[in-house]
Amino acid sequence: MIVGVLKEARDGEKRVAATPATIEQVRTLGYEVLVDPGAGAAAGFADSAYEAAGARIGDAVAADVVLGVNAPGPAQLDAVRPEATVIALFAPAFDPAMVEDLGRRPFTALSMDAVPRISRAQSMDVLSSMANIAGYRAVVEAAHEFGRFFTGQVTAAGKVLPAKVLVAGAGVAGLAAIGTAGSLGAVVRATDPRPEVADQVRSLGGEYLSIASPEVEVSATGYAKEMGDDYKAREAELYAAQCREADIVITTALIPGRPAPVLLTAEMVADMKPGSVVVDMAAANGGNVVGSVKGGRTVTENGVTILGYTDLAGRLPAQASQLYGTNLVNLLKLMTPDRDGRLVLDWDDPVQRSITVVRDGESAWPPPPVQVSAAPAAPAAAPAPAPAVRKPLTAGRRFGGVALAALLLFLAAGFAPAALLPHLTVFVLAIVIGYYVIGHVHHALHTPLMSVTNAISGIIVVGALLQIGHGSTVVTVLSAVAILLASINVFGGFAVTRRMLAMFNRS
Repeated sequence: MIVGVLKEARDGEKRVAATPATIEQVRTLGYEVLVDPGAGAAAGFADSAYEAAGARIGDAVAADVVLGVNAPGPAQLDAVRPEATVIALFAPAFDPAMVEDLGRRPFTALSMDAVPRISRAQSMDVLSSMANIAGYRAVVEAAHEFGRFFTGQVTAAGKVLPAKVLVAGAGVAGLAAIGTAGSLGAVVRATDPRPEVADQVRSLGGEYLSIASPEVEVSATGYAKEMGDDYKAREAELYAAQCREADIVITTALIPGRPAPVLLTAEMVADMKPGSVVVDMAAANGGNVVGSVKGGRTVTENGVTILGYTDLAGRLPAQASQLYGTNLVNLLKLMTPDRDGRLVLDWDDPVQRSITVVRDGESAWPPPPVQVSAAPAAPAAAPAPAPAVRKPLTAGRRFGGVALAALLLFLAAGFAPAALLPHLTVFVLAIVIGYYVIGHVHHALHTPLMSVTNAISGIIVVGALLQIGHGSTVVTVLSAVAILLASINVFGGFAVTRRMLAMFNRS
């Protein structure tokens, strides 16, 4: 079968569905590749680079499998041959007219933005790939508009305060924005209705702003959900207070399949300092900010710049194309189980079923729900047995145990041969000292500590070497086993230490 790579029909789109690097991976699956002339020119990929990767330059709509970034234009869709498969970002959840149009065409349409959020589909999650780039670019665009330092500085000419950045929503895009703004030296704060993202925010150097509300709970899908009036009221209070201080606000809040929620009202924007910047990353789905324009830039009366750019990922076209192309390659690997260059649509696979908008000219949208859970399932309603409570030893039992152990030790010393007494003494002292030494070492150091102290096993090796071959067959066999086990213990301990130290090696 032939895989075709379209030249994007949408004005201003610089991305391409495949790069020369991903073309090579597609060909290893047994496919031939056909690329539209100039398909990758806007992303910096010349036709000659595609040819060097093994592709042919020609009319991509004539292929058996057609790849695109955005939905192909009407002329391209009309030219797709029957029984072909078209894979692109059709946005079926937001464009019912496109779904209806595809349902009248005799081919199969798969939408990459409908990949379910489950573990085995992460390598095909285009939304996450593009959101990561968009979050980074949002900070770059904000910095350009802000026109001042992000980091604080103390110079002979005076002191410069660091910029204050507020990120609304700590999903993939939000976390990328937090990391980028923090790396530039800004003071970053972030909020999200999912409390489980607090550690992720802090790990990137941001401050997590929690909203105390009974509606806050761990997300069962990995996405934020529509919150109730109580949460929204408290959220509005938080945003109103933070907007007065923030120099830059980046909003990323989206709800799957629904218009973006409004987070910043006109009053909040009016209270912001002149020269502040707001980047509304949800502008394509209605926007989080009152006053943002889809795809545009506006300046309010009080001098606040609002960016509603919808092509943030496309502003880094080379890397965006590479990541998007890799997502497509992973999908083709899933749909080419025999690596024979033949695409197979498995209707029983939840990933493939979820992204299918039209199958052989018949509408398949919406797909059945997929069980996606980012949180552990709730236990059954049956009452769990009460955990056993370990009672501490009483003083009497403790002294009794010590007395019994001492009696046994004295009996062993009284009936043991004289040659055994020094060894027994060393053994008992080793137990006592070892207990107190190891017991006072922090648990985080146990592995390297034990890997080094396991070298004590060398004593066993030496003793076994002295005994092997000088006694009965039983002694020789036991000595050999002792040498083997002790050697494994010694070398294994140092191998563990070496691997742990390598984790801290920058190279």
